[in-house]
Amino acid sequence: MKIKNTAIAVITTICLCSGQLLAQKSNYSEIIAKKADQIEQKVIDWRRDIHQNPELGNREIRTAAIVAKHLESLGMEVKTEVGITGVIGILKGGLPGPVVALRADMDALPVTERTPVPFASKVKAVYNGNETGVMHACGHDVHVAILMGVAEILTGMKNELKGTVKFIFQPAEEGAPKGEEGGAELMVKEGALDNPKVDVIFGLHIIAQVEVGKITYRPGGMFAGVADMKITVKGKSSHGAEPWSSIDPIVTSAQIINNLQTIISRNVKITENAAVVTIGAIHGGNRSNIIPEQVEMLGTVRTLSESDEQLIFERIRQIATKTAEANGAEAIVELPYSSHYPVTFNNLELTAKMLPTLKKAAGESNVILVPAETGAEDFSFFANEVPGLYFNIGGLPKGKDPETSAPHHTPEFFLDESGFVTGINAMVNLVVDYMEMEK
Repeated sequence: MKIKNTAIAVITTICLCSGQLLAQKSNYSEIIAKKADQIEQKVIDWRRDIHQNPELGNREIRTAAIVAKHLESLGMEVKTEVGITGVIGILKGGLPGPVVALRADMDALPVTERTPVPFASKVKAVYNGNETGVMHACGHDVHVAILMGVAEILTGMKNELKGTVKFIFQPAEEGAPKGEEGGAELMVKEGALDNPKVDVIFGLHIIAQVEVGKITYRPGGMFAGVADMKITVKGKSSHGAEPWSSIDPIVTSAQIINNLQTIISRNVKITENAAVVTIGAIHGGNRSNIIPEQVEMLGTVRTLSESDEQLIFERIRQIATKTAEANGAEAIVELPYSSHYPVTFNNLELTAKMLPTLKKAAGESNVILVPAETGAEDFSFFANEVPGLYFNIGGLPKGKDPETSAPHHTPEFFLDESGFVTGINAMVNLVVDYMEMEK
C-alpha cells in the first residue's frame, strides 16, 4: 500500500462558498443539483475514456491512476494499491462528524463489444488462457466517473461538511482471477473501512433496464448471495461402440444436471425467497466415438438468505455424489469453487432514514421499491461490516421498452448517459444529509 499526502491546493472551480451554503440550508439540495448539472459533461468524458480503455479485475492500473491523480488534485489524502489496484481518497470536512464511505467498482469484463458508439472498446486481453475482447459491459466505468464527480463536488463543500468522506474505488467486483484474492473482500481485509473507521457506506449501480432519472431500492436483501461451483464426474473410458465397458461420466453428468433442478422446485420455500441453481458450462470428451474418463461442470448458486444457501449447498453435494455413486462413478463437488459473495443487505434503519434523501434527489415518483434480485454484488462485504445502503439508477433511454435493452454482461450493453446526473445528485445528498442527521 502506498500513501500520498498532497499539498496541492484544492481546486475551487466548483466550490460552494461557506456563506452561501450556511445561509441557504433550506435549499442546499437545489444547489447540489446545480453543481451536478455543471459537472455532468466532465463525468461523461471520464466515463467515455474509461470505457474505451477497459481493464479486467486486479488489472485496473490505468483506471486507478486516473482516479488517484484526480483525488490528489483535489487535495485529498490518497491511498493506492489497496486490495491490489484499489484507490481510497479521504476528504476531511471542516466540522466534526461521522465517517461516510462511498464506493465505486472499476473492473471490466471479458466481453467483445458490439455497440455503435464512437468510444467502443477495441481492447483485447488474455482471460482463462484465451484471448478475448474487454468491455465495460456492466457499467463500472459509469460508477467510477460518477464517484469522481461526487468527489469534486464534495471537495467544494469541504468547509461545511460535518464529518469525513472516504471514497473507495474497488477492483475486481466481478471476481478475482482464479488463484488470486481481490474485490471488496480483500479491501476490507486490508483495512479499507479503518483509519478512519467508517460509520456507514453507500453505493450505486446503473441498470440498463431502468429508465433514466429513476432510482430503485429495497430494504434488507437486495441482491443475492452467490457462489460458483465445479463438479468433476470421474468414470471409466471406453469405445463409444461398447458403452457397457464404460462408466459413462456424460450420462451421469446429465442425470446430475436434471436432478439439481429439483432443489428449487422441491426443497426451497420459493414463496419466501427466490433461489437459482444453474450449470453454465460442461466439458467432457473430444470425439464422437469415445466415452471419456471424466466430465467437468461449472455452475452458480444464488440465494437470498443464509439458511437457503446452507440447504442448497448440502443438497447439491448430496445429489451430485449420490447420483454418481448410483452409476458407479465418482463426483467431486467444489462449492464454493473460486468465489463466494454474501447477500447484499441494505440496513433497514439506514434505508428508512435515507429514503427521503433519495426521493429528494430524484423526485418522489421516481424512487421505486423493487423485488430482490438474483444478481450478486460484492458490496455485500462492506455492508457486512458497517451499515450499508445500495441502490440502482436508471440507464435506459426514456420511452424505450426495457425488454429490448441488451442485458448486462453482453456485447450490445448500452447506457443512456443522461442518467448519470441522478447518481451524482443522489450520492452527494446522501453524504450531506447523513452528516446533518448525525451531527
